[in-house]
Amino acid sequence: MRFVNVALVAFASLGQGARCTSAGGAPVVQTSSGKIKGHAAPNVSGVWEFLGIRYAQPPVGELRFAAPESLENSSKTSVDASSWPMDKDCPANLAPPSTFPNFTGNGAHIVSIFTGHTGNPQSEDCLALNIWTKSCSSSTKKPVLIFLHGGRFAIPGPHNPFYQGQYLAGAEDLVIVTINYRLGIFGFPGGPGLTQNVGLLDQRAAVEWVKSNIAGFGGDTSRIILWGQSAGAASVDYYSYAYKSDPIIAGLISDSGTALSFNPNTPAYSLSSFYNVSGTLGCGGPNDDPATVVACVRQQTFSAILAAVLKAPPLPSPVLAQPVFHPTVDNVTVFSDYSALSAAHAYAKIPYLLGNNANEDGTYRVNAFAAGVSLTDAQWAAFDRAAFTCPTMAEANSRSAAKVPVWRWFYNGVWPNLNIFNNSGTYHGSDLTLVFGTTLNLTGQADTAAEATVGKYFMNAFAAFAKNPTSGLTSFGWPVYNPKTASLNEIALADSTTPKFVKSSTVDSQCPAVNNPTPGMGAF
Repeated sequence: MRFVNVALVAFASLGQGARCTSAGGAPVVQTSSGKIKGHAAPNVSGVWEFLGIRYAQPPVGELRFAAPESLENSSKTSVDASSWPMDKDCPANLAPPSTFPNFTGNGAHIVSIFTGHTGNPQSEDCLALNIWTKSCSSSTKKPVLIFLHGGRFAIPGPHNPFYQGQYLAGAEDLVIVTINYRLGIFGFPGGPGLTQNVGLLDQRAAVEWVKSNIAGFGGDTSRIILWGQSAGAASVDYYSYAYKSDPIIAGLISDSGTALSFNPNTPAYSLSSFYNVSGTLGCGGPNDDPATVVACVRQQTFSAILAAVLKAPPLPSPVLAQPVFHPTVDNVTVFSDYSALSAAHAYAKIPYLLGNNANEDGTYRVNAFAAGVSLTDAQWAAFDRAAFTCPTMAEANSRSAAKVPVWRWFYNGVWPNLNIFNNSGTYHGSDLTLVFGTTLNLTGQADTAAEATVGKYFMNAFAAFAKNPTSGLTSFGWPVYNPKTASLNEIALADSTTPKFVKSSTVDSQCPAVNNPTPGMGAF
C-alpha cells in the first residue's frame, strides 16, 4: 500500500492531549490535516460538525488510480470546515431518475436521494471526511462510529440527507464520522500494473486518520467502530479479513451485506474492462504498452472516463447487472474464497454486530423496472436470501463458532412516511434513517410514535455496542448470538416496539449449506 501514515507520526509529535480550542465561539481542532474549525450543527442543539476534512492527498494526475497518499506539511494550515467546500461527491455515473410507475407518497424522493441524486458537484478531489461531536474538549472520551455508505461501490455517499451524523451524535454522545471513498473505475480500476481496490485502501486511510486525530474531537481511540451499509457493510467485512492482525478498530457493524454477499471480480475480467474503457478513449488496449495506456487514461477528464465506462459490458447475470468496476480479487484487500476463509476463522476476532432487512428487494424492484427485468415474488425472496440473509447468517455463525462476541438482528419495520410503493416492505436502506435519526429531514413527515420508539431502540443499541463492544449489548438486554438459542433480534416485527428474540432458523431455514450469492447478483 502506498499510503504511509505520516498523520500518525505528525500527531504523535503534537501529543494526544486536548487539542480543541475556540475561535469566535466555534471549536478549532489541531489535526495532521491542519487546524480544523467547525460550526454548530443544524436542527439539533449542542452538536458541532466539521465538514470536508481532507484525509489524503487529492487522487489526481499521477495519483489517479493509485493507492491513497498521506497529506504532507498540512498540520499548520487552517481549514474552515463549517460548510462542504471540500466534500464533493467522488465521480460516479448516476442512473437517470426513476420512472417507476407505482411510487406512493415519498417513494420517488426517497429512491432518488438514496441513489445519489442530491445535486452535489463531483470532483476527484474528494478524499474527505465529516465529523459530528457534542464536545471536543471533554475529559471523558466518546466512542467513535465511522460510517461507510453503500451504493454498489458506484453511488456517492456522505453528503446525503440519509447520513447526517448530528442527531445520532447528539442523542447518544458519540463521535460520528462519514467518509468519501473512490467509486467505480476510480476506486476499482483493474488496469495493467495498477494497485487493485484503491477505494478500499481509501477506507483504511480514513480509519488511520481517525485513529491519529479523533482524540482532538473528543473521541476515544480505543473504541473506534467501523460501520457500513450495503456495499459499505461488505467493505466492513472485507476489512476484517484484510487487517486481521492490525484492525485498529474495536468493533464491526455490517448492515445489509457481508463479504459473502457477492462474487468479486476476477483480475482478468477487471483488466479486460479497463482495456474496454481505454480503447473507447483512444488510449489503446491489451496489445499496446501498458504504461502508455495507463498514462493516456490518466490524462483524460473524469467525465470522459465515466462516459466510456457506460460502454463497458457487465457480466451476464440471472438477476440485475452489477457494476463493471467493483472489488477485485488481489489476495491483499479482497480474497477469492470467503467461504473458506470464514470457515477457517481467518478474520480479525473483534466484536461484530450485523443484520439485514426482511424485504431488501423492495428497493431493487425499482431498479429492475428500469432494466426491464421481471421476477416472481419467489425469485425476489431468493434474491433477498442469497445477497443478504444467508451471507449474514453464515458470517454470524462463523463468529459464534469462533467464540467472537457477535449480535445479529433482522429488521421488519414498515412505516407510512418511508413507504416507497404499496407493499414495498422493509426495503434495502429503510432502516438507515432510523439509526441516524434523519427520517423527518428526508421525508418532511414526522415519525409515528411506534416508529420513533423503534428508531430510539436502534440508536440505543448501536450506542451500547460502541460504548462497550464486548458486552454493552448484553447489558442492554440483547443476548450474544448463537444459532441454537433464541438470540436473533427480530426488530419491529409486525411494527411492534418490543424486540423479539428467536432462533435463527426462523429466518434462515431456506439457506443453503454452502453459501451461494449468485441468485442475488446485482445487489452489489
